[in-house]
Amino acid sequence: MLKRLLSNDMPRSRVLSVLLLAVLLGLAFAPFVFPGVKALSVAAKILVFIVLVASFDLLLGYTGIVSFAHTMFFGIGAYGIAISASRLGAGWDALFIGLGASLIVSLVLALAIGLFSLRVRAIFFAMITLAVAAAFQTLASQLSDFTGGEDGLTFKLPELISPSFEFADEPFLGVSLDGRLLCYYLLFVAALVLVLALLRIVNSPFGRVLQAIRENEFRAEAIGYRVVVYRTTAAVLSALFATLAGAMLAIWLRYNGPDTSLSFEIMVDVLLIVVIGGMGTIYGAALGAVLFVIAQSYLQDLLKLGSEAASGLPWLAALLSPDRWLLWLGVL
Repeated sequence: MLKRLLSNDMPRSRVLSVLLLAVLLGLAFAPFVFPGVKALSVAAKILVFIVLVASFDLLLGYTGIVSFAHTMFFGIGAYGIAISASRLGAGWDALFIGLGASLIVSLVLALAIGLFSLRVRAIFFAMITLAVAAAFQTLASQLSDFTGGEDGLTFKLPELISPSFEFADEPFLGVSLDGRLLCYYLLFVAALVLVLALLRIVNSPFGRVLQAIRENEFRAEAIGYRVVVYRTTAAVLSALFATLAGAMLAIWLRYNGPDTSLSFEIMVDVLLIVVIGGMGTIYGAALGAVLFVIAQSYLQDLLKLGSEAASGLPWLAALLSPDRWLLWLGVL
């Protein structure tokens, strides 16, 4: 049963199995094991980045395509939810309409970029996607009537997943049973289903062809596979999963703006996580996202404690300064 659920892609070592199980259980029980608003927000961000990075790894790790437009599709998903909810109101129908519209837009854009650009060499495709992503970010900033401009959009969610909604008077294990908790578990289930779907895709015959294209595009073409069709399909699937990750982010934050989902810094973070976790592995996306987001959220606090403890040694205190957290992240 477990093998079928994981598409016969079992972790290849006992250490990896233990780490993945720890990540799964940690995220499943995060609201109870790590109480507090910040801890819950970090756990939700990890869920979003797991889906986003895994979708990008479908392009980079499995197909060998370097794209800088991934955050564009991420932003489309977030803006789809934000625009729909702010205009149609706090209802489930608004969320589904926004999600459906954003998926259609991402499908059309990914198909257009794929068909027009994937015939060129890798470096030119990367530059084209970078230009398209930059143009889209500028467009989102300028169309203030629709996107809220630089200020972004704040919106309300259905009452069931709103922080103000409480479905139990008494806390359970010290945690309030409210809409915020329900929203987190909605994201958890969505992330789990999407990761399992990506595992199924990369371990299917389609996924094997993508890996063949990554290893030797000309040989794959020579034995009869239409490389452009497979690469375009991979680009479209990757874009759709990134759109779903953006929708997850918007639902959690109840806000979206250009810097929240379209920033190039997010693209750099995604690339770093792929490198940390390892290219060509969905499991690596999960471990890399956990390591990076936790380091990004707590490394400065940890360094601050270390700097204060080493105050007697000025050189060590300076080395452990919270301002140098990127240095220590690089070492890590």
